[in-house]
Amino acid sequence: MYIKFLNLALLILFPIAWFAPLMRAGLLPFFSLDEISIITGIADLWGKDVFLALIITFFALIAPMAKVIGTALIQFNLLSEKVKPALAILGKLAMADIFLIAIYIVVAKGVGVGRLETAWGLYLFTFCVLLSYAITLMSKHNK
Repeated sequence: MYIKFLNLALLILFPIAWFAPLMRAGLLPFFSLDEISIITGIADLWGKDVFLALIITFFALIAPMAKVIGTALIQFNLLSEKVKPALAILGKLAMADIFLIAIYIVVAKGVGVGRLETAWGLYLFTFCVLLSYAITLMSKHNK
């Protein structure tokens, strides 16, 4: 029963994670750092690379929420369990976004230009994706 409520909590936690700072970045060590969130990153991408913005929008926003909503609909018997394989794929696609962010951080730190610090939003977003994955695993075992 608690699995349903954990899943519904993701409907609130994911949007918070989208607006939360993922990282702080700056060029010079003595100046303040700009906070970058998923939303600000996507907004910035729309002006520079629409294709990449669409991909990140899908991975970070659409895939995780579609999986959470689909899982909730199944949990409340409003959707057939036949869609579970599609939800599993959405879950894997949502996880891909975390890897993209991690690669960005590693590359930016490796270049050595400026300063980059991870922020609490990265951990919240990672937690949301992993919780969604755990809910899927727990749902399989509670049959």
